[in-house]
Amino acid sequence: MSHTLNGIAAGGGVTIAPVYVMGASSLTAPAKAANDEDHEAKRLHDSFSLTRKDLVKIGQQVEEEFGHPIATVQTLITIIDDSNIRQLAQDMLIENRWTAEWTVEQLVSQLKKLSTVAVSSPFWNNAVNDLGQRMLSHLLYKPIPDAANLDHRAVVIAHSISPTQIVRFDRQLVAAIVTDLGGATSHFSLLTEELAIPGVVATHEVTKYAHDDMVAIVDGIHGKVILQPSPQEIDDYQKMAAQYARGNNLLGKLKHEETRSADGQRIRVSANISLPDEISTVADSGAEGIGLFRTEFMVMKDAQLASEERQFQAYKKAVTAMPDQLIVVRTLDIGNDKLVDNLEVDNDQLNPALGMRGIRLGLAHEELLRPQLRALLRASAYGKVAIMFPMVTTVAEFRKARDIVDQEIDHLKQQGYDLADDIQVGMMVETPAAVTMADQLAQYADFFSIGSNDLVQYLFATDRTNDDTKSLYQPLHPAMLRSIFHVIRQAHTEGKWVSLCGEMAALHVAEPLLLAMGLDEFSVPADHVLSLRHLISGLSARQLQPVLHKALSLQNASEVEQLIKKTLPDLYQEK
Repeated sequence: MSHTLNGIAAGGGVTIAPVYVMGASSLTAPAKAANDEDHEAKRLHDSFSLTRKDLVKIGQQVEEEFGHPIATVQTLITIIDDSNIRQLAQDMLIENRWTAEWTVEQLVSQLKKLSTVAVSSPFWNNAVNDLGQRMLSHLLYKPIPDAANLDHRAVVIAHSISPTQIVRFDRQLVAAIVTDLGGATSHFSLLTEELAIPGVVATHEVTKYAHDDMVAIVDGIHGKVILQPSPQEIDDYQKMAAQYARGNNLLGKLKHEETRSADGQRIRVSANISLPDEISTVADSGAEGIGLFRTEFMVMKDAQLASEERQFQAYKKAVTAMPDQLIVVRTLDIGNDKLVDNLEVDNDQLNPALGMRGIRLGLAHEELLRPQLRALLRASAYGKVAIMFPMVTTVAEFRKARDIVDQEIDHLKQQGYDLADDIQVGMMVETPAAVTMADQLAQYADFFSIGSNDLVQYLFATDRTNDDTKSLYQPLHPAMLRSIFHVIRQAHTEGKWVSLCGEMAALHVAEPLLLAMGLDEFSVPADHVLSLRHLISGLSARQLQPVLHKALSLQNASEVEQLIKKTLPDLYQEK
C-alpha cells in the first residue's frame, strides 16, 4: 500500500525512482572541559585547516562540474578564512577551558545568533551548520554521509542535507531529494536552478517510512512524496511529468518576448544574484535584467574590502554579460556581524540589524563607500548600471549619499573616465520609516526597490528565525499589502518606478496582488523567472483591481491567501 507525505515543494518537477536513504549527518559533541588547553587549541586549529582543504577540494570539483563557482561553497570558504571567526573560536576555548569539539558546537551557536540580514550570503544558517559538521567530523573522526558515490539513479532521502552535500550530487544519478527538515531555502533554490531535479523538504518523517528497497514518486511542484506508489499513481504521475516537460518547453519561448500582462501592461521580471559568476545562469534564465546584485562578496578574505579595481572588474563582467539589460547593484549591506577590519564600530551592539549597517555604515565610513561607487560608475560605460542604497530611513541620509555619487561622477570625469549619461540612483524600501516618507523620498530617488524580507520583519517587529515569533512573519498580511501599495502610489506620483526583490516576489499567491498594485518590476531567483512571466501574461491588472481592494480590507494573511486561491482560477487567461 502506498504512503503519501506532504512537505514543502522545492521545485524541479516530478520524478519516479528507487529510494536511497542517506545516513544521519548530525554530529554532536558533549559539553566537556579541556585537560590540556594547548593540545585542544592545536586540535581546533587543525580542524579549521583540514576543513578548509575539504572545502577547496569540493569547490574545485563543483567548478569543474558547473563551469563556475557555487555561492554556497564560496560562503563556507569565506567564513573559515575570516580571521575574526578563528580568533573568536580560540578565545572561547581558552577563556572557558573547553575541548575543541565543544568549542565548535558553541561557535556554531554563536554565529547563528548573528543577524542574517547583513552577512555576505543568503546561505548563512545552512553554511554555519555545514561548517560545524565538517569540523566535528575531523575532531570526532566520523565521516559525513555522502551520496556522491551513488552508483544508480535514485531518490535521495535524508533527515537533512547540507549545502556542500547537495552540490556534490551527480546530476545523472540523483533523481530527486526529500528531507525531514528544511524549508524553501536558498540552497534548495540552488538545487532546482543548478541541478534541475525535484525536491521536497520539511516532510518531518520521510526517513521513518522510507527504505532502500522502495520506489518513490517525488512531486516537486506540489510538495508531495508517495512511497510504494500503486500502478495507477505511477501512471498518473508519468503523465504529469510529461506535461511538466512540455510546459517547460513552452516557457522557453517567453525568453524572446517582453513580459506583458493580459491587458498589455509592461512588467519587467529580473533576477537576484550574489556573485558575479551567477550572471551566466541568469543570462540564460529569461531574466530581463538584474533587480538585485548583492555586493557583500567583495568582503572576502581576512575581512578586507576588495580594491576599487577588483570591484570594477567584477561589475564590468556582470554588465557586459547583459549589456542591454539594467543591472541594479546594491551598495554594501554589511553590519557588525560581518565587518571590514580596522573600522571603529562598536562590536558589542545587542541588535546589529538595527545598528550600523547598510547606508549608515557607508556614510560613516566613506573610505568604504566611495571606492565602490567609483567602481560602479566606471562600469557604467560598459552597460546599464543603477546604484541602489540599502537600509535608508531618512531623506537626509539618502540625499547625502546621492551627493557623494555626484561628487564621484565629477571626479571621474575630471580624470578622463567615460561614464554613462543616465546612471539611476535608487534606494531600498525596507523600513516603516521609508514607507511613511515615500512621498518625500520619491522626490530624490530615481527608483524604489522594496525589500520585502526586511520590511515584513520590521513592520511586525519579528525575527523570522525566532521560533517564538516567526508566525508573525506574514508577507500577505493586509498591513504589508497596504505598505507596498502606498509606496508604489507615491513613487508613481513622482514618475518613479518600483521593484520588489524579496521572497514575496516569488510567492504565487502574492504576485497577482503586486501586479494589480502596479509594481513595475519583480526581482526573483533565476529559476522562478519564466514561470512568473507566464503567470503575468495570463492576468489582467485591471480585472484584478476588485480582488486587490478586497484583500486590502481584510484582517489577516490567511483571509488574503484564501481570497487569491479562490478567485485566481477564474481570472487567469491561459495562452
